[in-house]
Amino acid sequence: MKILGIDPGTATTGFGVIQKQGGDLIFVDAGVISTTPDEEMHRRLKRIDECLEQLIHEHQPDMMVVEQLYFATNVTTAISVGQARGVVLLAAGRHSLPVHEYTPLQVKQAVTGYGKADKRQIQEMVKMVLKLDGIPKPDDAADGLAIAITHANQLTGATK
Repeated sequence: MKILGIDPGTATTGFGVIQKQGGDLIFVDAGVISTTPDEEMHRRLKRIDECLEQLIHEHQPDMMVVEQLYFATNVTTAISVGQARGVVLLAAGRHSLPVHEYTPLQVKQAVTGYGKADKRQIQEMVKMVLKLDGIPKPDDAADGLAIAITHANQLTGATK
């Protein structure tokens, strides 16, 4: 089973692709879709959509896992992330991919066992779980992998 994890954002959308084979989780790909703030928003969202189309075509995932919107105090950021999430969900719908969503707290808990884990702890666990030589870079790519790992663990009831 191939899982595409997405950490949505308009400046940087992180993605991670893993393969679940039995009890093993295997790294397939990870990276980011980047846009620049000087681009008009509709062009940024179009770029995210085009890159997602390419990723889905290339990897043929069985499902997509997306981080749920976390709203703190910055309304502008929340709206921007919400727009990127909409593009991600639309891409999944266009390809009839099942979508699963997890909050940042759920991802931290599932990957590290600690709901208040920092970025470095998450990155280290992603490296360990996927048996990588180094921490996935940039941070958003590691987040995409962590989201995919979270769902893979839910499929077996296992937690790391």
